[in-house]
Amino acid sequence: MDSTTHKLYHVHGMDSRSHLDMYFSNKEDMVFAEDTLKFPMAMIHYQFSTGRAEGTFLIDISIGSFIHHLYSASKFFKKIVLLRFKEKCIRELNRWLHDRTGAYDWSHTSSAAAELEGTSHPDQLQEKEMRLRSSIKQILKCDFEQENRTSPVLLPLADCIISAWILEVISKNEDEYMKNLEKIIKLLKPGGQLLLIAGLDTTYWFAGAERFHFLKCNEEFVKNAFGKVGLVIDYYTVQRRRNVSDIIDYKAVLFIVGCKGE
Repeated sequence: MDSTTHKLYHVHGMDSRSHLDMYFSNKEDMVFAEDTLKFPMAMIHYQFSTGRAEGTFLIDISIGSFIHHLYSASKFFKKIVLLRFKEKCIRELNRWLHDRTGAYDWSHTSSAAAELEGTSHPDQLQEKEMRLRSSIKQILKCDFEQENRTSPVLLPLADCIISAWILEVISKNEDEYMKNLEKIIKLLKPGGQLLLIAGLDTTYWFAGAERFHFLKCNEEFVKNAFGKVGLVIDYYTVQRRRNVSDIIDYKAVLFIVGCKGE
């Protein structure tokens, strides 16, 4: 199937609950835990716990409605703002943030966060989610076609930005990828860091029964893109795919950190 026939996440939207169940849940048939849960959590925890990224204000620009990658961030950043492209994902996140009926159950990831931090008492597991909830100050709709991405809200520049699996799904080609990367780093302070999680050599993914576009890019392309927009690479690592499934065709997951010039 040609990429032009695939749906575009930021244009057509998706079933956010199906997306969570398929890629981030603790269901028996969810085979991606090593790549979508454990790897991002471990890499981000390493960056913050070793003091490699610091500050008080963090922006997260990621696909869907997952929150597990932010547990470590909530220990070090007092203010976290989530930017999402679709209202359905925002509603899903707000349901969890305000602990409403039907909120997604992230207990399987709070226990993983506790292991990373060396705490595993049941009371401490609940504290992880409470700490994250208290750190998230806003969940805003973003639009990369506007000069102010979060209009009418005007955000200060962030000390750190985390972006997971979003550039590849909103960019139809490499030129758009570069433009969207530039738009992200305009939200970052000079000296601030971008922590990017990306799927490598991917061409499609499913949410529910719907098939979506995913820009195919490799490790070298992403590293070169960082250099072209003035990001100095501080750290990167690649984890080869550790599962078998035909609902997404990625070959590996990349974690890369870049520092914006002063």
